[in-house]
Amino acid sequence: MSQPMLLVIGSEPELMRRYMLEAAAAEHSVLLIDDQPPTWQLPYVVDFETTDLNDPARVIAAAESLARHWTIAGVLTFNEYLLVTTARVAEHLRLPGNTPTAVAAARDKATSRQLFAASDVPSAASTWVHSFDAAASAAERLGGYPVVLKPAAHAGSIGVVRVDSITDLPAAWNIASAGAAHQGPEGQGILLEEFLDGPEVSVETVTDRGVTTAVAITRKAVGFKPYFMEQAHLVIAGDPLLDDVAPVAAAALRAVGITHGVSHVEMKLTASGPRLIEVNARLGGDRIGQLVRHATGVDLAAAAADLAIGRTPDLTPTRTRSAAIGMIYPPADGTVTELALRPHPFDAHHLQELQWLCDVGDHVTLKPSPSTPNNIRAGFAIVVGDTATDVRRHLNSVLGRAQVKVRPTMISAA
Repeated sequence: MSQPMLLVIGSEPELMRRYMLEAAAAEHSVLLIDDQPPTWQLPYVVDFETTDLNDPARVIAAAESLARHWTIAGVLTFNEYLLVTTARVAEHLRLPGNTPTAVAAARDKATSRQLFAASDVPSAASTWVHSFDAAASAAERLGGYPVVLKPAAHAGSIGVVRVDSITDLPAAWNIASAGAAHQGPEGQGILLEEFLDGPEVSVETVTDRGVTTAVAITRKAVGFKPYFMEQAHLVIAGDPLLDDVAPVAAAALRAVGITHGVSHVEMKLTASGPRLIEVNARLGGDRIGQLVRHATGVDLAAAAADLAIGRTPDLTPTRTRSAAIGMIYPPADGTVTELALRPHPFDAHHLQELQWLCDVGDHVTLKPSPSTPNNIRAGFAIVVGDTATDVRRHLNSVLGRAQVKVRPTMISAA
């Protein structure tokens, strides 16, 4: 047998996961289970198996196959929808990790809400609804509008919509239903929840043997009402909000049973204090791990890899900066005709990366619809600076100079 290896399950999409795999491979020899043979992943992996990632039994069989040739010390995924499967693999191979029950509780927002309530973790009133009529009745029982509809086990705000009146409920129900049709198997149907008013943040945490450390806060900007489409994320080293939200994040993780790994805990800062939206038992998406590293020097992807093999990660901050990512959206639904960024002399000092997520000729959508419950972003930009003020200013400059032109979709007359 060889040196201990780290098994990673799932690695796509490249633009959001390459930095994670690269960080894992920097200190560990990596094995990969994915649904396609590796291409861009090849520099980071020693061996791989391909299988249907939607079938836990096949993933376990692929892990067993790799374990016959290599000594596997830990297993890890960065994919929300593979968390339960990964926990089952860890349990099967007797490796460090959260229990499948705890991860499933985090995945299923209905179960999470129940566990939050049982542990007195401040959250939103919530009820599962199986039909439009049930949603209308539940809204009245919760005290009236506004309310929020959301799939019970999705991610990325897919199918999540605010409802301000009974008149808005039919269209919102169609959006939430479309999202729920493609959610993960850990939750079923749609939740109707109390609307929490206030700024949204996430707490980026590391939990080692049941002890949680809050590493950073991500301040979020969302828009395109009544949807909750993420427009920007900002991480500030030494954020003064950290002391207020860290205990709530740790309590939420304890409530659902998460004792291990890097987590992304979302909450609203309401007039009555921080209140939970959800627990995600994995590294935050939208390059949040990179923002934390740019701002603080703490590498959450590397920490996740260390924890997976049972090693305590180094969480010592080495930087005091700020970093942000801004999403670039198309101006309308249609076919992309041009993508460009007008240059600026300060970009060399602040703009770390600009990536387009579509090509000329691609069809893009601005807002969710029943046929496309997840909007299609045109791109994103990552900006760093010494202060939050600097970062906000330069990010706004970049986003203002990013040009996305589309040929609008023609709607035929009835």
